[in-house]
Amino acid sequence: MIKNKLSEIMGRRRLNMAETARLAGLTHVTVFRIYHNKTKTVELETIDKLCNALNCRIQDIFEHIPD
Repeated sequence: MIKNKLSEIMGRRRLNMAETARLAGLTHVTVFRIYHNKTKTVELETIDKLCNALNCRIQDIFEHIPD
């Protein structure tokens, strides 16, 4: 299972979805869908943009938890 920790990162940094989307150059809808686990796939480019905007690593946003 992949655990999505985007909401935790945004909460610690007190960023809302609109601000995160603006910083990352993504649409609000894209951030909303990832934040609320409403998507089954995430483009590598999107992950790259989030990591750059939030100054973090992939494993800070997504964590693999063995079944």
